[in-house]
Order: sequence, then C-alpha cells, then structure tokens
Amino acid sequence: MFQLHEAFGPTSHLVGDLPLCHVRLQDDARYPWLVLIPRGPELVEIEDLSPADRVRLVEETVMAGRAVHALGAVLGFEVAKLNIGALGNVTPQLHVHVVGRRPGDPAWPGPVWGHSAGQPHGDRAAERVLLARIQLGL
Repeated sequence: MFQLHEAFGPTSHLVGDLPLCHVRLQDDARYPWLVLIPRGPELVEIEDLSPADRVRLVEETVMAGRAVHALGAVLGFEVAKLNIGALGNVTPQLHVHVVGRRPGDPAWPGPVWGHSAGQPHGDRAAERVLLARIQLGL
C-alpha cells in the first residue's frame, strides 16, 4: 500500500495522480518544480520498480517536464534546462524531481538542493497547481 512520506506534506502541494506517480508542486516559487512519487509500497530505488513501471516513470517524467516548462512561463521566465534527479538522501521514499532551470536563477549553475531556503508560492499556489494539473491532463 502506498503511503506518502511525511516530509512531502510541509514542503509541497498536491497536484494529483498520474497512472504511476503521485505528483506534487515543490513549494519554492523561484523554480517551476514538480516531484513525482511512484505509488508502491517501500519503493526506495528505481530498480525497485518493475521494468514496465520504469518505462512508465520515464514517460511521466517527460510529461512533468512539459508541465514545468508551462509553469516557468507563468513564473515569468523561459526554462532553459530541466534538471531531473532521484536523490533521496534526505527522504528515502523513491521520488523524482523535475526542476526548471535558467541562467541567473538563485542557484545557477549549481544544484538547487541545499542552496538556500525556498520562497513559498503563497496565495499563488492554487493557480500553479491548477496549471500543472491542466498540463498533466489531470
């Protein structure tokens, strides 16, 4: 049975569910940033997924990348590069970050993880979640 790790709640907003992944908007308005969390019990590594689910994860990551580009436009900048990572050093539950980056963003050209405190979406979170839902076909 799928259970969301407790760390995701305070740092992200629910977007919805794709066929494999639970999708969340990372609560940092400086970057268009979605997190894909495959729904399955005790998933830690990509190798824990079946071969078919690995393919599904890649396809859903591509879908999330398109949504991140659209979120970037709403935030007022063009996404120059997608950063995709399944780190899990802090939160062990398998999850994939899809982050829109651009020259001049606060962490450019380094990684966003651990760079600085996030800036919450605040009252714009609901509209950004809705945009992500539309882009993902949810």
